Amino acid sequence: MAHYKAADSKREQFRRYLEKSGVLDTLTKVLVALYEEPEKPNSALDFLKHHLGAATPENPEIELLRLELAEMKEKYEAIIEENKKLKTKLAQYEPPQEEKRAE
Repeated sequence: MAHYKAADSKREQFRRYLEKSGVLDTLTKVLVALYEEPEKPNSALDFLKHHLGAATPENPEIELLRLELAEMKEKYEAIIEENKKLKTKLAQYEPPQEEKRAE
């Protein structure tokens, strides 16, 4: 019987911890939102993941990485364009393939 009370006490402590940290409230809100969905999603788990992820604040480091990625994409596109122009210029000065073989 003492073992049962210890387990029950631990459960109660854990429940209070979840309640105090706002986990129970957040889960309840997401589950209510799922319940109130007129058309249930194919994957309830994906619904929960999406809504729980949206509830957390954005990590500033993630935003910095997104900005850096956007800058790198712009630079990449500019370099690709420059490469095309340089290849076109180079082709003007190189002899055609047939002339190279004749030499």
